[in-house]
Amino acid sequence: MLKFKDLITVDYAPGEPDEIKYRRHRKRRTGLDGGVDESPDEALSMAQRLKKARDFKRNRAKIALGRKRAARRVASKEVLQKRAKRAARNKILLKITKDIPRGELTIARKAEIEKRLDKPEMKTRIDRLAKKMFPLIRKAEMQRKRGGSSE
Repeated sequence: MLKFKDLITVDYAPGEPDEIKYRRHRKRRTGLDGGVDESPDEALSMAQRLKKARDFKRNRAKIALGRKRAARRVASKEVLQKRAKRAARNKILLKITKDIPRGELTIARKAEIEKRLDKPEMKTRIDRLAKKMFPLIRKAEMQRKRGGSSE
């Protein structure tokens, strides 16, 4: 059954190609648009970065509570794999930057390196290294749970 709105022709974005206009219209109608008009693989803009900072600040008590609870539990295999992957990425980043830590790099340099690390050949290298690092990460987790450190 056709609705009245289906019969109205409205130019939502004059000057845009028809395909883009149609997709935007469908997103609005179906509610699939989360209110953000960005693709997930793009870097955050300054405004988005500031918004995230405000959100984190607002929810810092909840985040701290979640961290505390997670620290009491032994990490699952998926979490350990994620940690291994992050450690492998960091190791390769340090190799690329000749031992300059991520914190000391400029935003542009970080973005350039991230782009390089997201390439398929680098991803396979990272995965291979993460697989090798997994036992070390697991060992560190077991040591943490046994009370090897003063935490």
